[in-house]
Amino acid sequence: MRSVKAFAPATVANVSCGFDILGFAIDAMGDTVELVLKDEPGLVVVSIDGDDGKLPLEAEKNTCAVAIQAMLDELDSNVGMNIYLIKGLPLGSGMGSSAASAVAALAAANRLLGDPFEKKDLLPFAIAAEKVACGAGHADNVAPSLLGGFVLVRDYHPLDVIKLPVPDGLYCTLLHPHYELKTADSRSVLRDQIPMKHATIQSGNVAGLIAGLYESDFQLISRSLRDVIAEPYRAVLLPGFYEVREALKAAGALGMGISGSGPTLFALSRGKETAEAVGEAGKEIFSKIGLDVDVYFSEINTQGAYVIEEK
Repeated sequence: MRSVKAFAPATVANVSCGFDILGFAIDAMGDTVELVLKDEPGLVVVSIDGDDGKLPLEAEKNTCAVAIQAMLDELDSNVGMNIYLIKGLPLGSGMGSSAASAVAALAAANRLLGDPFEKKDLLPFAIAAEKVACGAGHADNVAPSLLGGFVLVRDYHPLDVIKLPVPDGLYCTLLHPHYELKTADSRSVLRDQIPMKHATIQSGNVAGLIAGLYESDFQLISRSLRDVIAEPYRAVLLPGFYEVREALKAAGALGMGISGSGPTLFALSRGKETAEAVGEAGKEIFSKIGLDVDVYFSEINTQGAYVIEEK
């Protein structure tokens, strides 16, 4: 075997009440990475398609190469690889773009090296890549992209990640407005301290959402999709947020929120037809305020990253 191609799905992080601790993967989109063994040591990012030339080709700055290098360091290996990245996700979208690249690279590299790691054991290498991409090693995007489904990041010291069940018939709608929102700006509006009242409400909603997933209780999921910590401050950065929220609820969404740090919005629904109707409702509101928007709807991806092809 000289080459492997792998895919990793897009993700929604935070999931309203689960700020920095919850995320899930979606089927609609993702990134693809092909790795080809080379005779000389070292990682070379040969090409990146779909990024309009914005991503770095330097190995020490590219999330694919950083993730693979972390794996090779753990193995004490100097295997050489050429890296070919195909971006299926828009940059800075709030859909886990950097995470999907790193995870797809790890899935391909692990297979190319004969599967030395279990899937879950690749997570620290993906977190290392997120530190380079985002400045912080959060796992709420890389964990669901790698493992699939809903994922709870309970702790980092030591790393404790729990995969949660996905109720049958649960769909996600993504609304990606053509509007730039920098992660740094989304982080800058957050408060360092929160009132005890809000902490209590948020804890109850996180517990309710997790219980709803385990019980396939869609109404409990709906009641729990409420964020009182980050969303009230970030919503002001997103044109039409409250109008869109009301329209999506009226169309049948269980609830909605900001995907990651935005600007993409997500909504959860029961059934494909409702998910489609929710997307149309959101599109109509964005059109009224003069913003183009890309709409995607998808079942929750429960597989995570996987190998597409090996030669």
